[in-house]
Amino acid sequence: MGRRETRECAMKLIFQTMLQRDDVEEQIGRFCEDNALTDAVELEYFLDVVRGVLTHAEELDERISRYAKGWTANRMPKVDLSIMRLSSYEMAFRSDIPASVSINEAVELSKKYGDDHSRTFVNGVLAKVYLDIHPSQEAGT
Repeated sequence: MGRRETRECAMKLIFQTMLQRDDVEEQIGRFCEDNALTDAVELEYFLDVVRGVLTHAEELDERISRYAKGWTANRMPKVDLSIMRLSSYEMAFRSDIPASVSINEAVELSKKYGDDHSRTFVNGVLAKVYLDIHPSQEAGT
């Protein structure tokens, strides 16, 4: 399984945790077993982003809501929110992943799992989230 597939698995589990209130660590264990997540490098990434998103969900949601005009995290489609939480986490906490890759992968996930407007919405919000996380990039530095 490559990074793209592992990212997709992470998004699915993040989405699942929004719907199921079971113990998160139990959900992670079952999900890893059911999806044969065994590669050490990809498992490390998967666990980091899932646990990181869950730990920083409030901070991520605040940032996402700031740029999602007319939407709050509570009201937006959970699939879109899951995708944007994952990408926002990567941009804020994973220096090994270029923001352009994270945003592009989020757009691809939104095409696959969202509705007709998801990709534009996700792309627009994440572009602003990126500038919020990295304000020096706006000035071209």
